[in-house]
Amino acid sequence: MALPVVFFAVFFAYPVAAIVARGLKIDGVWRFGRFGDVLAQPDIRHVLWFTTWQALASTALTLLIALPGAYVFARFDFRGKHVLRAVVTVPFVLPTVVVGTAFLALVGRGGLLDELWGVRLDTTVWAILLAHVFFNYAVVVRTVGGLWAQLDPGQEEAARMLGASRFAAWRKVTLPALSPAVAAAALMVFLFTFTSFGVVQILGGPTFSTLEVEIYRQTSEIFDLATAAVLTIIQFMAVGAVLAVHAWTVRRRETALRLVAPETTARRPRGAGQWALLGGVLASIVVLLVLPLAVLVQHSLDAPGFAYYRALTSDGGGIFLVAPIEAIGNSLEYALAATAIAVLIGALAAAALTLPHSRLRSSGGTPMTGRLLRGFDALLMLPLGVSAVTVGFGFLIALDEPPLNLRSSWILVPLAQALVGVPFVVRTMLPVLRAVDGRLREAAAVLGASPWRVWREVDLPMVRRALLIAAGFAFAVSLGEFGATVFIARPDNPTLPVAVARLLGRPGDLNYGQAMALSTILMVVCAVALLLLERVRGDRTGEF
Repeated sequence: MALPVVFFAVFFAYPVAAIVARGLKIDGVWRFGRFGDVLAQPDIRHVLWFTTWQALASTALTLLIALPGAYVFARFDFRGKHVLRAVVTVPFVLPTVVVGTAFLALVGRGGLLDELWGVRLDTTVWAILLAHVFFNYAVVVRTVGGLWAQLDPGQEEAARMLGASRFAAWRKVTLPALSPAVAAAALMVFLFTFTSFGVVQILGGPTFSTLEVEIYRQTSEIFDLATAAVLTIIQFMAVGAVLAVHAWTVRRRETALRLVAPETTARRPRGAGQWALLGGVLASIVVLLVLPLAVLVQHSLDAPGFAYYRALTSDGGGIFLVAPIEAIGNSLEYALAATAIAVLIGALAAAALTLPHSRLRSSGGTPMTGRLLRGFDALLMLPLGVSAVTVGFGFLIALDEPPLNLRSSWILVPLAQALVGVPFVVRTMLPVLRAVDGRLREAAAVLGASPWRVWREVDLPMVRRALLIAAGFAFAVSLGEFGATVFIARPDNPTLPVAVARLLGRPGDLNYGQAMALSTILMVVCAVALLLLERVRGDRTGEF
C-alpha cells in the first residue's frame, strides 16, 4: 500500500494543499477570515446555491429517466442488449467537453431545434440538466441494474401469491433490497453534477456557474487565489461528506443481500405492458443519448468534402502552435502513459484493500487498521470530486522546483490524468479480488510459493479480465480529462479536449466545425474502447 499512498500524497494532496496555502496564507499568517469575506459576496452565494440546486435537480431527473432503463436491462432479454448497454455507457466515458459540444449542436445556435422550430436552449438551465442526464444515465443503469439483475424474482412472486398486488410486492420486497444501490447511484450522480465543469462551461455561458467553473474563473481569469482556495475547501468538504455516505451505502449493499446469477433472471418481454416499457426505454435512449451524438456527427459534416476534417491539418489560424490533428496523437500518447500509471497504482491499492482482517492481525495489525483501510478506500475516490482545476493549477505551483521540478516535463499531463483513472481501476478490480478464495493463496504459500508467485499463479489468472477492463476505463477517462489538463498541457502539445475548448472559444463557422470534427473523433475512439470492454466484461465485474 506504500506506493499508492506516496503517489496520492505527492501528486494529489501536496498540489491541492499548495494552492490552498497560497490563497489563505499571507505573509506567513493564515487568513481564515477570508471564508466570511468570500461567503458574504452575493455572486458567490448564488454560485453555491445554483451548484447545489442543479445537482439535486439533475440527480432527480436522472433517476426518473434512468430507473426504467435499469429495470429493462436487468429483467429483459432482447436482441442487441449487450451492444445497447455499451451505447448507453458511451456518454459516461465521453469528455465533458464533448458532451457540452454535442448538446450545443442540438440546442444551440444553428442546432437541430433552432433549425426545425427556432428554439434555442443553450445558456438555459434545461440544457445543463439534460446534458447531465445524458452523462449520468449509465451510472444508474450500471449500478442499480447490476444489482437488480441479481435479485431473486421468486421473492416478489411469492409475495404476489400471498395476495399482494404487483406494486405492493415491488414496494415491500424489491425496493428495500434496491434502496442501497439507488442511494449509491444517486450519490454518485450528485457528486458528478455537483463538480460539473465542462458541461456548465460550454452550456451555461455567463449566466450559470458551478463551484468548479467559478474556481476556474477565479484562478485563471481574475487571479484571486484566496477566493479560489475558499471555494476549493468548501467543495472538498461537500465531496468528503458525499463520499462518506456513498461508502456506507456500498458496505450495506455488499453485506445485506443474497444474490443469484444475473443470467437466470432475464426473460423476454411478455404482454403488451412489458413491450410498451421496452419501447419507451428504447425511445428515450434514442432521443436523449443517441440524437445528441448523431447531431454532433452531422454538424462535423456540414461543409462539403469533409472540409472541417481537412482543416484540422492546418495550424488553426494561429489558435495552435501545431495543427489541431496532432492533438489526436498527443492524447493517445498521454492516455497510454496515464493508463499504465493508473493500472499500477490502482491494482496495488485494490490488492491492499482486499487484505483480510485475519492477515492484518497476524502481521501485527489491529481492528483499527481495518478502519484505516476503509478510509483509504474513500480517499481513492476523492480525485473524482475534488476540483480538477485546483489539481491542475496546483501542479503548476507545487511541482516547479527541485526535487520535483516537472513543470516542463511531458509526464505532468499523464500524472494528472492517472489521478482520475485510479478510482475506476480500484472500483473495477476490488469486487473481483475480494471474490478470490483466500484459501488458494494460503495453500500456495504453504507449498513454498513467494508472494509474487502467489499473485502471479493464483490472483492474476482470475483477475486478468478485470485488469483489462480497468485498463480500458482508465484509458477512456484519461483520454477525456479536461479540468486539470487545460492548465498543464503545453501549447505545442494540446490534448483533444483542450483543442475542442479552444476552438469553441473562437468565433467563426470554421472553428465551430473543427470543434465538432475533433469531438466526433474523440467520441469514436471512446466508443470503440467501450465496445471492446463490453466484449470482455462480466456481469459481476466491478461497479462501473
